[in-house]
Amino acid sequence: MNTLRLAVADGVTITKRNALKIRRAPDLLGGVVMLPIVFVLLFTYVFGSMITLPGMSYAEYMLPGIFVMTITTSAQITGYTLTQDLQKGIFDRFRTLPMSPSAVLTGQTFSDLIMNVTSIVTMTLVGLLVGWRVHTSPLEALLGFLMLLLFAYAFSWVTATVALALRTPEVFNNVATLVSLPLVFLSNAFVDSARLPGPLRPIAEWNPVSTLVQAARELFGNTSPAVPAPAAWPLRHAVPVSLLWSVLLLAVFVPLATRLYKRAVSR
Repeated sequence: MNTLRLAVADGVTITKRNALKIRRAPDLLGGVVMLPIVFVLLFTYVFGSMITLPGMSYAEYMLPGIFVMTITTSAQITGYTLTQDLQKGIFDRFRTLPMSPSAVLTGQTFSDLIMNVTSIVTMTLVGLLVGWRVHTSPLEALLGFLMLLLFAYAFSWVTATVALALRTPEVFNNVATLVSLPLVFLSNAFVDSARLPGPLRPIAEWNPVSTLVQAARELFGNTSPAVPAPAAWPLRHAVPVSLLWSVLLLAVFVPLATRLYKRAVSR
């Protein structure tokens, strides 16, 4: 019990430390606040003027995709911050302190979760201004936002694992971009995955990003009876499958990232 209490207290301390660092870093704050605004306005007024959907506006169809794209992109901050701390020797200083080894990773991921909350609130407000609406009950809408945050937190552990394996900010940024962009754009975030050609269609249909986007659309009521329902199994059961993806990512990457962190600080 004392060990758990110490780990929680240390995690809270690291979370506060990272939150203060974010507040003093204008580039990170710009990514949290300005980038979601740019995404919403760009995709709404550029793609929205060219794409029509029966029974609904493209803004309502597109906003859940923007939510998922932003939290996936923001999760890279976890990995980038960890690689910077590795280069600056911050981990060596932490190793000399009587603190829980897991506090660094939990503190980093929780501080990034706070950033994701800020991003989602920003996108929600801008989305409401451009015509996005929620057509379900408050409880379903709340579940939609919580599901987005859970996936964002789980994906932060994925980027933490990749960062601790690569260990340099430049290499991490290159690899993270090469992975995240296809993951988002090879999905149903902006177009119906059924329209994708050949082998791209099953890849998009079984993409966890597609499942999360579909779950968000259902929970926010951003669907239309005039739009054909998806045929792929994960998209037909989007809400439970999205929860399963988040749990699976946490179960795999939390222990893996912790092991890589212990190896990094032992060198």
